[in-house]
Amino acid sequence: MDQLPFSDLRPHWTRRTLLGKAGTGVGLAALATMLEKESFSASGRVDRGGLPELPHFAPRAKRVIYLFQNGAPTHVDLYDYKPKLTEWHGKQLPDDLLSGRRFSTMTGGQTDKPALANITKFQQRGESGAWVCDFLPNIASIADDLCFIKSMYTEAVNHAPAITFLLTGSEMPGRPSMGAWMTYGLGRSVDNLPSYVVMTSRDKEASCGQIFYDFYWASGFLPTVYQGVKFRGTGNPVLYINNPQGMSRETRRGLLDDLAQLNEIHFQEFGDPEISTRISQYEMAYQMQASVPELTDFSSEPEHILKRYGPDVHTQGSFAYNCLMARRLAERGVQFIQLMHAGWDQHRNLNTQLEIQCRDTDAPSAALVRDLKERGLLDETLVIWGGEFGRTPFLQGKIEEKAVWGRDHHPYGFTIWMAGGGIKPGMTYGATDEFGFNAQENRVHVHDLQATVLRLLGIDHERLTYRFQGRQFRLTDVHGHVVQDILA
Repeated sequence: MDQLPFSDLRPHWTRRTLLGKAGTGVGLAALATMLEKESFSASGRVDRGGLPELPHFAPRAKRVIYLFQNGAPTHVDLYDYKPKLTEWHGKQLPDDLLSGRRFSTMTGGQTDKPALANITKFQQRGESGAWVCDFLPNIASIADDLCFIKSMYTEAVNHAPAITFLLTGSEMPGRPSMGAWMTYGLGRSVDNLPSYVVMTSRDKEASCGQIFYDFYWASGFLPTVYQGVKFRGTGNPVLYINNPQGMSRETRRGLLDDLAQLNEIHFQEFGDPEISTRISQYEMAYQMQASVPELTDFSSEPEHILKRYGPDVHTQGSFAYNCLMARRLAERGVQFIQLMHAGWDQHRNLNTQLEIQCRDTDAPSAALVRDLKERGLLDETLVIWGGEFGRTPFLQGKIEEKAVWGRDHHPYGFTIWMAGGGIKPGMTYGATDEFGFNAQENRVHVHDLQATVLRLLGIDHERLTYRFQGRQFRLTDVHGHVVQDILA
């Protein structure tokens, strides 16, 4: 762009274009709920997108399903068994662990930081011997299909910055999300559904105030056609999917064709690429009128499959429902499926809410992995389970007040697991210290995770860039190393 003569730039940036962009920004954001990656250009040509040089490598995975656990699951109660915490229960943790460490305001001023033993019981599971707590019996039963990374660490100590950092590579909103980068680089392979779908759910008790910000799945400075499409938890999954009363599908088709012609004239006059995006959005809405009702109809699912996902599978907006939807979206070619479930922020209700959260998410998570495996989809689908950080090995609160025990935010070491999509199954990678405090062995930074996910999709994270405000940006900023040891 810097080398184009002014005469070439001028048609794209008239005063009318600037005012038009400012005036329609909110409208375009609303229309973005109908987005998909394939764009029908102003000339009517179908453009599947993607960069011509991608993939950089033969991909191991065709798609990603990210089971994002908002609020941060407590690693030392779920997956990272530390007998030392039981030995030190109620005693002040060593000063060399705590010195210079930042915590949230909820324990930043707390003088005593006593070790808190795991409140669950642990067993080694499967042939791999992975440690999984008794609150997660279904995930425990598929331990040999999973790769546990127990040495994750991050930088932010509060939820929104940490989630934004993990999903976009920056703590500040405004960067493209992982799914947007993927669809921008690889293009799309399905015609009647978005390439990037997001679904959210939360604990029934509404025990924490986690908010699902739109920038968790936004396209940032990439064109808006790449942002995630959020399926709603009530009513029609996508707004305006139905025709207005009295309008037939044939009439709608004619209307869209005429509108496309008008937009073509507008595009020829102003050259604004968002006009092409708008045409694509309208066209996708039309295609989804046929695809979405079939997608959300579970009547063809065998009863034993429905039972696997648990009793909430028929409740729209529940984690169980969203997990089954994720499998159905994967079957239909959707490339990035981001499920976000809130409720893990257990500051003062660890002894009650943790078990509830596990019960609501355990069966659906395991059912999704089993389901994909039985249908021959797991090898080409990367499943990721985890939150934005872990929880402190020390107690938030007072040891004598057991009813309100809790754990604070903990970025220095935590656990996630991955399955399928080119990941070695049945292994545990990395470790925290004997207290579960610091990632110590084979440390994996958030940027390393991002680089590894892109590598499994056939993308070199250092070469997938986008020029914005005078510099090349990428998901991993200027950091990140692929974790080669976990690749199959």
